Amino acid sequence: MAAALFSPSAVLSTAAAAVASAPLPPKPHLVRLRSYHPKPLSTTLAAAAAAAALLLSAATPPPSFADPTFSLYYGTAASASNYGGYGGNADKKATAEYTYEVPEGWKERLVSKVEKGTNGTDSEFYNPKKRSEREYLTFLSGFRSLAPVDAVLSNLALSDVDLQDQLATADEVRSQELKDDKGQLYYAYEIDGTGAHSLISVTCARNKLYAHFVTAPNLNWSRDQDMLRRLHDSFKTVDLSTTSSSSSSS
Repeated sequence: MAAALFSPSAVLSTAAAAVASAPLPPKPHLVRLRSYHPKPLSTTLAAAAAAAALLLSAATPPPSFADPTFSLYYGTAASASNYGGYGGNADKKATAEYTYEVPEGWKERLVSKVEKGTNGTDSEFYNPKKRSEREYLTFLSGFRSLAPVDAVLSNLALSDVDLQDQLATADEVRSQELKDDKGQLYYAYEIDGTGAHSLISVTCARNKLYAHFVTAPNLNWSRDQDMLRRLHDSFKTVDLSTTSSSSSSS
């Protein structure tokens, strides 16, 4: 059988027709990109710093005492014979022999005449949340000047059982001699005991020896030592010349 013959022109015309009849591909969907304008580096760093500070403030626990307020206590160092307790003196400021700061919320403990007569305790305040965290002052008459720094602490312990126990079990006892702007001498002691920590300030004035104590259990000391050191540093005797001038002017 004879082979069928195809004309080249016929093949080309058939292919062209098929191409013409085929559907056109869809046009691509164009997305309009938003232009990007980078912020200055200083603005970016400032925003990052503000965010970091916000995170830190949220994560940091509050301090043990947030900006506490303090009141100034005026002590008269009255003898046991004329000591009247809470109602003894209507104007302690006018007859004060010493002062020290007391934290807000601390309570005053009434010192009995017997206690004042035996160990010379004149005033005492304590933390009601932890009564063993306290500050108090004792005084002894008949001292014109301070003895050597080591002897004074030993003599104070003779009438203070708690101080005796603390010295007997102390890990370390530090002492230094300080003078105020008027030249008055103070002995400062720090006792790091096994169960408690104490700060003691001792000085002589008006023929009396004054000893100011700040003491706390070690757990409270670790938490409140900044506040307790402030109490220790606040103790001072009242200048005789200031008291005399105030009394004469009134």
